[in-house]
Amino acid sequence: RESNNAMQMVEGLGEDDDLLRVAQELPEPSDLLESDDDAPIIRLINAVLTSAVKENASDIHIEPYENRLVIRFRVDGVLKEVLQSRRAVAPLVVSRIKVMSKLDIAEKRLPQDGRISLRVAGRAVDVRVSTMPSGHGERVVLRLLDKHAGRLDLSHLGMDARTQATMDALIHKPHGIILVTGPTGSGKTTTLYAALERINDNTRNIMTVEDPIEYYIDGIGQSQVNTKVEMTFARGLRAILRQDPDVVMVGEIRDLETAEIAVQASLTGHLVLSTLHTNTAVGAVTRLRDMGVEPFLLSSSLIGVLAQRLVRLLDPATKEAYRASDYECSVLGVDPADPPTLYRVPDGLSAGEGYRGRTGIYELVPIDDSIRTMIHDGAGEHELERYARTLSPSIRDDGLRKVLAGDTTLEEVLRVTRGD
Repeated sequence: RESNNAMQMVEGLGEDDDLLRVAQELPEPSDLLESDDDAPIIRLINAVLTSAVKENASDIHIEPYENRLVIRFRVDGVLKEVLQSRRAVAPLVVSRIKVMSKLDIAEKRLPQDGRISLRVAGRAVDVRVSTMPSGHGERVVLRLLDKHAGRLDLSHLGMDARTQATMDALIHKPHGIILVTGPTGSGKTTTLYAALERINDNTRNIMTVEDPIEYYIDGIGQSQVNTKVEMTFARGLRAILRQDPDVVMVGEIRDLETAEIAVQASLTGHLVLSTLHTNTAVGAVTRLRDMGVEPFLLSSSLIGVLAQRLVRLLDPATKEAYRASDYECSVLGVDPADPPTLYRVPDGLSAGEGYRGRTGIYELVPIDDSIRTMIHDGAGEHELERYARTLSPSIRDDGLRKVLAGDTTLEEVLRVTRGD
């Protein structure tokens, strides 16, 4: 493969190669520039990657400023600085990453995208590389995608038993559209992959069109959008429908053309899974109507909508119990005369500490005959929302349940559900 060299480089990294120590041992930038030896920069990048994988970071940000180079990790959805180095090191780091990801090292005026496959600290990791010109040199963001898809299981995503059972029933239906909604970074793609893994039993032809492919799943035909050659979601979806599929996953419904093909595919006997950027489940209905999908087509094709967010989980080793305040009782809908025990991050921990990992909070609305009639008749979002609450709790309600269970904080749930 194109990244064999990169894989060998990181495979050879010792566990004791501490990031800060490697950075401190870097030779002077002037010596690095004059030398043909890339080893110090390679060791620094290896240490950054290994540290990021150990911390379960989702992204590495490499940011040059006027007098310094800053490296930050996004861990559990929050950015934290892990290293500052000399400004002159930045172009050397960026050039080496470009070599590893097969990008044009001479092109510094335009954004570029690439990919590296690595084995870091014993784990196979795909790295998506994105460069962006800035006033002080190129910024680079590395998105780390753990290729170990074994954790892509519906039972590991934090759904309660009822939601998981309903979702399981929906994805085993022979046809219809299932939508997963939420803002960027709310775990929609992970949920879709987990759903595909659940039904990937060699009895169905499952095909996807994605932008980009984040995880490769054995037994599923995955295609990637490529706008340079006009391979759009709509074009890919049309082609997939000529490949005798049973199940189709479209990374995102971005326009009317894709939406209409998805609807027609579901009406002709295919199960279609996709995502939309809306805050609530019923908001997906409004968004598709606003795009121009006819209500009678929508009502006959949609079978379920799952809205979701990710909240940080409290670290069981450090979380602190306390009695809920009157305000917290009012938010939780409990009697302040008998306040429940909640948990929080203790004082004295720095930002980001006190949490370990994330879980989903969900609102799943199965489309029954009543809501189908309402969609067909053009019911407004508030009316649909009122009826949806009779079918399932809201996304905030699911979050509040996790607060009462001691899994997360009220602050976390309110942070990710404020716009709902």
